[in-house]
Amino acid sequence: MACEAVPLPAEIAVSAVMPCLNEARTLPLCVAKIRQAFAELGIAGEIVVADNGSTDGSPEIASELGARVVVERRQGYGSAVLAGISLCKGQTIIMADADDSYDWSTLGDFVRKIDEGYDLVMGNRFLGGIEPGAMPLLHRYVGNPVLSAIARRLYKIPIGDFHCGMRAFTRSAAERMLLRTPGMEFATEMVVNAAQAGLRIAETPTRLYPDKRDRPPHLRSFRDGWRHLRFMITYAPDALYLVPGLSMLGVGISGMALLAGGPTEIAGFHLGIHFLALASLLTLLGANVAGFGILAKVLNARRCPIPPQSAVGKVLRMFTLERGLVAGVALSFAGLAVNGAILAEWLARSRGDMAETVHLAFVATTLLVFGVNLMFGSFLLYLLRDGEETRASR
Repeated sequence: MACEAVPLPAEIAVSAVMPCLNEARTLPLCVAKIRQAFAELGIAGEIVVADNGSTDGSPEIASELGARVVVERRQGYGSAVLAGISLCKGQTIIMADADDSYDWSTLGDFVRKIDEGYDLVMGNRFLGGIEPGAMPLLHRYVGNPVLSAIARRLYKIPIGDFHCGMRAFTRSAAERMLLRTPGMEFATEMVVNAAQAGLRIAETPTRLYPDKRDRPPHLRSFRDGWRHLRFMITYAPDALYLVPGLSMLGVGISGMALLAGGPTEIAGFHLGIHFLALASLLTLLGANVAGFGILAKVLNARRCPIPPQSAVGKVLRMFTLERGLVAGVALSFAGLAVNGAILAEWLARSRGDMAETVHLAFVATTLLVFGVNLMFGSFLLYLLRDGEETRASR
């Protein structure tokens, strides 16, 4: 809820948003820099301070300085920023910390990039420079570079600094990014969602300075690093599920086809029942993991639509519950038929030794399990797709 209503100009061009948790010492300096930047640009702007439970009088100080204040009781960096964004009146929104680690007087660099037609403008501290003592060495040489490299690899986004806290975006971009994470992973979510929504993204060099606070930082290296990594992996179903799942499935099916008739030798290596057991495991495990990947993409379709011409898009276009059931029943029936034939042969031999059919029985049992999983999985996929289509029609 807002602490105090502050009269605003009729047309606000830029909104400056600062998440705040006990920043009484540096808030006045940041507000002064923002107002100076607005004056130099000749634009009407507003300052929104999103307080996240300060106990040092930060909300009162911000209000006295003419900022609009919103108090967000849900803890977390993302929660605070989202609360601030929800009150913004400007068509361009700029966010940065309230500890003076980012120079708010340079916000014009971001505004000009937005004016060039970009939807999201990221600061890049590695291009702009990092002052001595501004970033822990572990973050500078390991944490940020590694996490940014992983994000670039998973999402194909050519951004050098995914975690820079100073960035700008348009109001329409804020709506299209569908932001919701409450913690520090919010920084990664914004870039990923922007790219997946087809927004234009640019970078601008930004200098990072030692913060002016007189308390320990809120950032927790390993906890917050894990939250970033967890988000990146969770919302990349191709890399998490489909690539390893389809790889295992391909190797498994090839191995079963090779060994279905019995042991064989390749380049002097004897491949017997143990390798067939491994091939069966890879087939079932790969099918399940790939299936999870398809389900994950369907669940994530509202945030990241599935391209119709992609491999998964084509599979989903062809999929119906009935086709899934027919395929599952066919595989299960094939497995049952082969096992039934083996059982009949065993009975005909008066329950004698059937060692020569072990490989074939392994393959048949794998087909049976595969088919049963496919039938139940088809019902689940139908349920998810029907739910998405129902929501889309409302």
